[in-house]
Amino acid sequence: MRYFDSIKKEAIGEMIRFSVVGVLITVIHYVVYWALQLVMNVNIAWTAGYVVGFVVNYYLTAKFIFREKTTAENGAGFGGAHLVNYFLQMGLLNFFIWVGMSPEMAPVGVYAVSVPVNFLLVRFVFKHFKRSH
Repeated sequence: MRYFDSIKKEAIGEMIRFSVVGVLITVIHYVVYWALQLVMNVNIAWTAGYVVGFVVNYYLTAKFIFREKTTAENGAGFGGAHLVNYFLQMGLLNFFIWVGMSPEMAPVGVYAVSVPVNFLLVRFVFKHFKRSH
């Protein structure tokens, strides 16, 4: 039973650290997006914000959230997970704008759906590559 308690405690710690990093990355992403969407297409602005956040996010995810080394394997997995997340976010952004949300408010809906999905994808990547070594 102690084994399962340890796993539960580890997962809770990861979720808390993921939330802290997620808030920071979300703020970075949103600030870049908000500033740029005033002067350019929302899709380009969203992508620029995503790229800026991605670079910081990988390092913090490896070192702070999952306490792992950055490796080619988890880097590729992280990139793949975020590619899925990026397309999910782009689809959601355009959907929420299409249904009438303002470009400034649409990210709220995007984050509500994509953040839990992203946590599961990224956690899988870091746990999968940790076990394979």
